[in-house]
Amino acid sequence: MSAIDYSQKIPNNVDLKGDKRLQRALERWQPDYIQWWRDAGPTDFNEKDVYLRTAVSVDRDGWAHFDYVKMPDYRWGIFLTPYEGQRKIGFGDHMGENAWDQVPGEYRNWLRRLIVTQADTEPASVEQQRLLAHTAPSLYDMRNLFQVNVEEGRHLWAMVYLLHSYFGKDGREEADELLERRSGNADHPRILTTFNEPCQDWLSFFCFAMFTDRDGKFQLLSLAESGFDPLSRTCRFMLTEEAHHMFVGQTGVARVIRRTCEVMNEHPDACPSEFGAIPLEIIQKYVNFWASSSLDLFGAEVSSNSANFFAAGLKGRAYEDKYDEHSALDQGYEIQRWKDQKLVNDEVPLRNAMNEVLRDAYVKDNLKGIDFWNRECEKAGNPFRFTYPHRRFNRTIGEFAGVPFDTEGNPVSAATWAQKEHEWLPTPEDKGFVKSLMQQVTEPGKFAGWISPPLRGINGQEVEKPYVML
Repeated sequence: MSAIDYSQKIPNNVDLKGDKRLQRALERWQPDYIQWWRDAGPTDFNEKDVYLRTAVSVDRDGWAHFDYVKMPDYRWGIFLTPYEGQRKIGFGDHMGENAWDQVPGEYRNWLRRLIVTQADTEPASVEQQRLLAHTAPSLYDMRNLFQVNVEEGRHLWAMVYLLHSYFGKDGREEADELLERRSGNADHPRILTTFNEPCQDWLSFFCFAMFTDRDGKFQLLSLAESGFDPLSRTCRFMLTEEAHHMFVGQTGVARVIRRTCEVMNEHPDACPSEFGAIPLEIIQKYVNFWASSSLDLFGAEVSSNSANFFAAGLKGRAYEDKYDEHSALDQGYEIQRWKDQKLVNDEVPLRNAMNEVLRDAYVKDNLKGIDFWNRECEKAGNPFRFTYPHRRFNRTIGEFAGVPFDTEGNPVSAATWAQKEHEWLPTPEDKGFVKSLMQQVTEPGKFAGWISPPLRGINGQEVEKPYVML
């Protein structure tokens, strides 16, 4: 096996050349990764040139280099934000101590678990989206899909670097396992439920990028506070790329809404589905599904694991420095719980509510996206308004798992749920209709009839640019 040229094949700022043990581990892992990409990544497009953004360094001129590249030749780099001197741990029982450059022995298993869970989401989303390019509504959208895919691959590399560098044999075995699980596989699925859900059409993809990748943003924000400095610096750089994924989701749904409103204005007495547009009510159902599924990713509202991770200094709150107090001791957090078939208010120790603190910030961020979509309706003179489903709706994890609530968070009977579910969540007929619209468009500057063009192209380029060379 030939040695990897780390300065070219894997751009990095972690001195891979200087660590022979790590070189050997990555030399063994990289071919398996490329094979995984060919087996489970975007199908049938690996030999096409795609206009992609590649991070080649962490400085201003290097983190966003644009050029045509074949995806298997993409330079999956390993980057940490620059070392800026000795950090101090900013929360928990070790607050004020020096951040760790090595894994603390007493927290080794917890830290490995956090890294593996985050790492597992990266290849999972690539697997969920592997067939979507065949129905891409434009070359612009196909390119955005591939950009998201290769960056998820880079994020996997970032986590695998930590596993290989700091966890020895256990870490190498975990890195191998990340390439063996498969999204939706009945026998060997991905760790988190949302990452096993089918993502078979572009409305699902846009909602996934909006809601599920936003969960990724908040998980990375909380891990960026970690007292384990290599993890913190890795996540801080990953956040620079995560923003594009949410942009793809938010603007993608907005363009679907814009096109539907245009059709409704052109044909006010007909259903937009008759003219190849997706009714706003169906879009809302997709929002309800992906938003509620993504809420589960934060875990249970009351969690001893979240308390342990915070106390140990492993996982903080998003934007921890905005809080006045960072130990979270002798403080409570009021949440709602489902007890004896009714909702009750309960105050729990703040450390045990860290999942809910993070979920609160996530929900607030999502509401901005809902407002963004509603402005599309307003500009079109359409009275329809999108809503964000209540956090109790359609939950499978936590206090409200398996309990029927409507989209406004009101408890309902099982009979009412059965009667109303088709109004709240996509039906097989809805999914079939949306899939029927998914026809690939490959002429540069042309778009499928169910989605509007973007307002501008990529990296200052024209919308008509052939972003994928087919």
